[in-house]
Amino acid sequence: MSLTLALPAQTPQAAPQADPVFKTGVNLVVVDVTVLDKSGKEISNLKKSDFMVLEDNKPQTLSVFEFQKLVPTDTANPEPAPPPPTIARTPDKMAGRQQQITATPGKIQYQDRRLLVMLFDFSDMAVQEQIRTRDSALDFIKTKMSKSDLVSVMTNTSQLNVVQDFTADKDILLQTISKFQIGVGSDLAVDGGDGTTGDDDGSAFQADETEFNIFNTDRKLSSLEAASKMLAALPEKKALLYFSSGISKQGVENQSQLRSTINTANRSNVSFYPIDARGLAALPPGGDATHSNQRGNAMFTGSAQTQQRAKLEDSQDTVVSLAADTGGKAFLDDNDLAMGIVNAQNDVKSYYILGYNSTNEKEDGKFRRVTIKMANKDLQASAKLNYKSGYFGQKTFAKFTSADKESQLQDALMLGDPVTDLPMAVETDFFRLSKSTYFVPISVKIPGSELAFAKKGPKEQTDFDFIGQIRDMKGKLAGQVRDGITIKLTEENVAKLSQSSIQYDTGFSIAPGQYRLKLLARENQTGKMGTFETTFTIPDLSTQPQGMHLSSVIWGNQRQAISSAVGNAGAKKKDLEADPLVQDGQKLVPSISHVYRKNQSLYVYLEVYDPAADPTNKKPSVSATLTFYKGKRKAFESTPVRLNDMATGRASTVPLQFQVPLDKLTSGKYVAQVNIIDEQARKFAFPRTDLVLLK
Repeated sequence: MSLTLALPAQTPQAAPQADPVFKTGVNLVVVDVTVLDKSGKEISNLKKSDFMVLEDNKPQTLSVFEFQKLVPTDTANPEPAPPPPTIARTPDKMAGRQQQITATPGKIQYQDRRLLVMLFDFSDMAVQEQIRTRDSALDFIKTKMSKSDLVSVMTNTSQLNVVQDFTADKDILLQTISKFQIGVGSDLAVDGGDGTTGDDDGSAFQADETEFNIFNTDRKLSSLEAASKMLAALPEKKALLYFSSGISKQGVENQSQLRSTINTANRSNVSFYPIDARGLAALPPGGDATHSNQRGNAMFTGSAQTQQRAKLEDSQDTVVSLAADTGGKAFLDDNDLAMGIVNAQNDVKSYYILGYNSTNEKEDGKFRRVTIKMANKDLQASAKLNYKSGYFGQKTFAKFTSADKESQLQDALMLGDPVTDLPMAVETDFFRLSKSTYFVPISVKIPGSELAFAKKGPKEQTDFDFIGQIRDMKGKLAGQVRDGITIKLTEENVAKLSQSSIQYDTGFSIAPGQYRLKLLARENQTGKMGTFETTFTIPDLSTQPQGMHLSSVIWGNQRQAISSAVGNAGAKKKDLEADPLVQDGQKLVPSISHVYRKNQSLYVYLEVYDPAADPTNKKPSVSATLTFYKGKRKAFESTPVRLNDMATGRASTVPLQFQVPLDKLTSGKYVAQVNIIDEQARKFAFPRTDLVLLK
């Protein structure tokens, strides 16, 4: 159990821009309520005294009450809306710097206005999808934008940007969207491979911090959470239209980040309306012209098409959850993307804004249930109220005393509203130790730019607490970790750390099965905390007679002596002996992001289990090569290796490793594939992953 200083894999970058900060009162709770009669018509003549608000069954006193009367979008002669506030700024005046959302916390700024936010996530859109979303947005603004609508425009590539504050000026909006640079971010769209991916280096959403943004589902969710926080100061209801190509899962997603994003949106009165930029996708067996030929008989048995459909639906699952849990709607499998915008527009009708100062002053992060009733008995029977039924309270762990920290760390692990202030990326792997026991190494990366150090003598120091649990799907505890690690660095290394990351490693020995991992880290100088939660499966290879038996494939760019770790929790000798990534006092550090520099070497390690033995010499015969594909072209293939010996002290295990210098390859995206053949058993396997090579 140690901390490793991970090498950066990026080119120098400009100084990061400061994110806009918005503050609101801790106890002010704002709830948007739509009230309809039995026929579905809006009731617009209610007074403050007509509402009763309860939090956890305790009455609350309203301090904010406003009615937002929105012009219906389907009326032939809509009533004129009031003029917009004179705060809109043209893109020309804002050239060279990022805009912000103009807001005064707790103040109704946009009376009788429908607030629509268009967020274009170009980080995974292909060129044709970017064109489709741009044209659909332009069409909506030209022909369907109503007099009540105010529109804000945001983009996300490797950084979340507010391109245009809320405005009703169609010319400004058309000019802003027309200036989109088509093709931006499309080179980051990845389709293929089955590797584990995640973050590596740099703080969230900073331009060119490639390793912390490529292939990472959490970054997309974090950008939505950041957008919700920007909008939180506006008490009005906000509809965020999220244009993307779905949110593809890469294998180890942070479920805590999904819940945190949803909870932040609900607290901010933001509803997500995801719009799939791919439209109605036709999936011919074997793939379309953008895919290479299928191998084997999958195309003829129907399994290839089943996998394609499952992959598409999988990329839509997350956005459907975002919409359903925030009161929005997902618009999928339709080529008329402008209609998706209209659906969101129609969904935001006239509503009441109710605000109260909660009588519950505890900052425990627990869920508070909100109940709204009509004071009039007749209205109680006839009126239909639509509102979000609760929120998670604020949580401030930095205020805890040293005596409280341990118990609060345990409580944080159980919170329904996870703490995600500290970005984390996690990789889980497995290696078989015996027929019934597997070793699961877990690697956690945290960006160095998120850390704070204090001067302790001649060195800079920070402390970390790690706590984690592995439970089976029935909730039974299968393993747990609790570590406290101190990092001491020179001033020179602290400066380097801002361009790199630290990596924490631990491991568990468990039986085959499906498990849920929840891990929490706290950096004790600032009190920042991060939570990572995911499910993973350890296959029981003894029950799989077909195919080759393989461990996880480790892709790394660094070997480091155990003694040179920047922080250590006193790993036991027994733990190090069980870890197959430790050999001769050197540990292979997994590259969670699979992003490398040309001046590095790629290290690949995996294990082959139960190879067939030659009847004559009783030895296995396993051969393997490592191949890189760039697009449809083979860019590199290693010299074949042949293995005829088992691992020392481990029966029926053949270790396989490669070391490849990357200096002769051109920068770009690759698919790396290990080609393995068990010549005696006449079996083969081709595990692969996506990786990126930077200059």
